[in-house]
Amino acid sequence: MALFRRGRVWWMGLSYQGRQVRRSTEVTDKKLAEKIYHKVMVQIAEGKWYPPEAGADKTVKELLERYLTDHSAPNKAPTTHHCDKSRAKHLIQAFGQLTLREMRPSLLAAHKSKRRAEGAAAKTINNELTLLGHAFQFAVKEWEWVAENPVQKVSKEKVRNLIERWLTAEEEQRLLAASPVWLQEIIVFAANTGFRQSEILNLQWCNVDLFRRTITLLEQKNGGRDTLPVNAKTLDVLKARAKVRSLNTDYVFYNGAGNRMDARDLLRVFYPVMKKADVKRFRFHDLRHTFATRLVQAGVDIYTVQKLRRWKTISMVMRYAHHHPESLRAGIEILDRVPAGVSTVLAQSANHAVVGAGSETAASC
Repeated sequence: MALFRRGRVWWMGLSYQGRQVRRSTEVTDKKLAEKIYHKVMVQIAEGKWYPPEAGADKTVKELLERYLTDHSAPNKAPTTHHCDKSRAKHLIQAFGQLTLREMRPSLLAAHKSKRRAEGAAAKTINNELTLLGHAFQFAVKEWEWVAENPVQKVSKEKVRNLIERWLTAEEEQRLLAASPVWLQEIIVFAANTGFRQSEILNLQWCNVDLFRRTITLLEQKNGGRDTLPVNAKTLDVLKARAKVRSLNTDYVFYNGAGNRMDARDLLRVFYPVMKKADVKRFRFHDLRHTFATRLVQAGVDIYTVQKLRRWKTISMVMRYAHHHPESLRAGIEILDRVPAGVSTVLAQSANHAVVGAGSETAASC
């Protein structure tokens, strides 16, 4: 008898028209499960039993594993694929043994509440839902495992996108003073390019043009290829790295063995240095925020900031607009340069309006 348990529920393993089908008995009592199994076997023999919809016996674990193998690994950057695996791990722990047909919006809503209670950030929760929703999308449209995507019925968490943390000039001085030379170079490079951590550690000399003062990025989070200018501080870092360039590697920043520097090794030094410099509540990724914030505070137009940060939409850079309120003043002060004749006409029109209003008031009295 092909009965087995998933959690507390008994399942049946059936052979139907030459293929194996798994189906839940939806009961926790073994004797009752045996009766259900025998009833199904009789129905199969009489030709009165029909299998569940295609893929309904697939589990969430199987769904996510196929998504990671068939889509995430071949189509996404290694760092993004690594993040997908981490998010999938949380989802498998929560829903792995459930079948796709058993997934309900109510279960996902409960998962959100549980993750909030565990201290997960709203963006983290949304990323998990996005991953699961994307996997279900493939299951519906391409793999034909299920008919609908339950994630579409679940609202996302509200994320507060206003970026408040950036490195002040004083904090930067303390941080650099507490850092070894190699970390100083990375911090200065990050704050002056806005590159992501992975883009810094993956940077190779073949993508650096010291003569043109440019860097070409081939692998990005949003895809594509960008050639970006660098400022003097970044160029100084690159020249310093060129002087100690290793013949055994093409990486600009590398470890003691001459290999690509691992992100964990970088952060293992970065956070103690940050503590030593008394820089609090600051992440390495905030160096990227620092880059954008300093540009906006210096009055650089939003479109230029968008291109330098390589955002797809202008709405993403608008999160930083509050850092430069004086740009609004520059806009309103344009009216002060309106020709005097126009101002006189406007003033006269205003005076006539006041007089007219006074007459109407007197008449009404």
